[in-house]
Amino acid sequence: MRSVFFLSNRTAITAETLGHSLLAQFGGLDFREFTIPYVDNRDLAISVAEQINRAAAQDGIRPIVFSTLADPELRSLVANSQGLLLDLFHAFLNILEAELQAKPLERGEYSHRLVDVHKYESRMDAINFALLHDDGAYTRQYDQSDLILIGVSRSGKTPTCLYLALQFGIRAANYPITEEDLGGNVLPRALRPYVNKLYGLTTSPERLQSIRTARRPGSRYASPEQCRYEVQAVEALYRAKGIRFLNTTTRSVEEIATRIVQETGLQRHSY
Repeated sequence: MRSVFFLSNRTAITAETLGHSLLAQFGGLDFREFTIPYVDNRDLAISVAEQINRAAAQDGIRPIVFSTLADPELRSLVANSQGLLLDLFHAFLNILEAELQAKPLERGEYSHRLVDVHKYESRMDAINFALLHDDGAYTRQYDQSDLILIGVSRSGKTPTCLYLALQFGIRAANYPITEEDLGGNVLPRALRPYVNKLYGLTTSPERLQSIRTARRPGSRYASPEQCRYEVQAVEALYRAKGIRFLNTTTRSVEEIATRIVQETGLQRHSY
């Protein structure tokens, strides 16, 4: 098994996201992952380089290192280790420097700086909106939503709403379609004024049963028959009402959210 390191002088989220996207292109390989955020001084960089060297000795092959370290000295210390360094920022900075005719910032505290306070606050507002309007708990402000996700229990509504809020600043609510709502192809009363904002999620009965069994094993809620019925009935409801929907069975929350944004034409906000 090969070791993989994700390094950053900040949270390491960028290094992880890009690194995982690249590694996903090589299916069937196993990796031992180490995420090391806040590598922001010389001593920490030396310690990380030593950890990479130990992993190289243990694995018998050089580790892969995804880095977004901003400080040139820290990058150099890690580059001198026995890992394969993939510098995810500086692979592109020289090209951009030539094109923009400007020097990049080198100070680590500015590499992930907060560019726009208003946009940041808008994202926090979207997250709070998603939490307040989770699982149909509060429906009075649906007129203020960008999107209302609907679907049967455990079809992925909550994580998708939170991802839409966190990554895109979209105010997304979600409403559960229960067994009582199914069978007559009639929307719950709270949703009827907002058909144009509705987007449905569905999944395979087998996947739904697996998720529900982990939550409530042996229950009618998790039975194969109940899962098949709910999936078939909710998809019939979507079709009857002309509601766009997406099967989430084999999709990650990132892909679900991105497809919804693409299909609905909702405005993506950058941060």
